[in-house]
Amino acid sequence: MKFATVSKGVILGLALLLASSAFAATKATLALTSATVVNGTKLNAGEYKVEWDGTGPSVEVSILKGKSVVAKTSAKLVDLSSASPYNSAITSKTEDGSSTLTGVRFEGKKYGLEIGDAMDGAQSGSAK
Repeated sequence: MKFATVSKGVILGLALLLASSAFAATKATLALTSATVVNGTKLNAGEYKVEWDGTGPSVEVSILKGKSVVAKTSAKLVDLSSASPYNSAITSKTEDGSSTLTGVRFEGKKYGLEIGDAMDGAQSGSAK
């Protein structure tokens, strides 16, 4: 009888661990190679940290420089057909030539973020 109780406890613990690890990676580093606009805020080229709250499909994204939040935006967590080979920023050029962040891909993950206008009708994995 004790064995059955211990087994149920171990199985429950493993199930919770596996479920939480599926969404544990809510942070990643991101290198911007040129000035990029995020939700109206211009970010200079450099290293940033991306964090998001929620498990999807809609999440709230924060972009941090060091420990300071420099931009916030909403995004859609999307499934990708294959894992991304590296962390990358997906950008699009505006009419004035500036770059706007439209997505983020994460090394080794089969999901990504679609940001801003990219959320409106973009297909998973597209750079728009």
